[in-house]
Amino acid sequence: MKIAILSRNRRLYSTRRLVEAAEQRGHDVHVLDILKCYMDITPANPSIWYRGEKLEGFDAVIPRIGASVTHYGLAVIRQFEMMGVYCLTESVALGRSRDKLRAMQLFSRKGLGMPRTSFAYHVHNTKDLIKLVGGAPLVVKLCEGTQGRGVVLAETAKAAESVIEAFRELRAEFLVQEFIKEAGGSDIRALVIGGKVVAVMQRTAMEGEFRSNLHRGGSAQLIKLTPPERRTAVKAAQTMGLSVAGVDLLRSSRGPLLMEVNSSPGLEGIEGATGKDVAAAIVQFVEENAKPHNTRTKGKG
Repeated sequence: MKIAILSRNRRLYSTRRLVEAAEQRGHDVHVLDILKCYMDITPANPSIWYRGEKLEGFDAVIPRIGASVTHYGLAVIRQFEMMGVYCLTESVALGRSRDKLRAMQLFSRKGLGMPRTSFAYHVHNTKDLIKLVGGAPLVVKLCEGTQGRGVVLAETAKAAESVIEAFRELRAEFLVQEFIKEAGGSDIRALVIGGKVVAVMQRTAMEGEFRSNLHRGGSAQLIKLTPPERRTAVKAAQTMGLSVAGVDLLRSSRGPLLMEVNSSPGLEGIEGATGKDVAAAIVQFVEENAKPHNTRTKGKG
């Protein structure tokens, strides 16, 4: 197959691994910088151009879209979809997963466990937001942050009010969430491909830090999921419409709680912790599903 990997940096671990896995399986792989793609939105004949050449003959696209270029990335993926090219991560699914508020609303509608969460526009609702999640300590989280950026633990109500007011001044959209103390600074990353959990690791925050992201110095180790955790991870990915997803869970006294679903999960940490060839599993899924116009969400938001 002829496969395009949409990535701004071909040297990133995840991009390199996907290229290696695809080439080892005999595919023709092209890494394309999403911001260097440009589109001809002609009725009945949409096309994408890259460095003066029209992109043609692709069987599949594997998007690795960073949060900072989500808006343009969505447009490029939609254009490929309009051209009938199979996209591993569809535009609708990517858009859902990048909007934390939308994702939480979808999880709630499906009855999935998650921390108590509140959201408001007006600053006068600050005290009510804090009460809705059970008071301090609590977590304030930007709606479009990634890798632990824009996530703040407020240990007192006064600190929470100050953080919320600061975010308001920046005109930032954010969620207020219950702090799950019993998680002990650890969370679970489950890598879901095609409705199956293929790799799992537990991430633990470094001393003095509550965010367990590996980019924040957290450590990773191999663990086993309980049946409820496995079901929650799979259903969360399906709810987003994602064929490949990194699902983050917390272990709580009331069962597994969803934190978020990542549409471009990093491969370095989970491959290192589990020893599994996740990149090859992703490429194999593409091989089995890459058919023209094979779009699961059919453009529904």
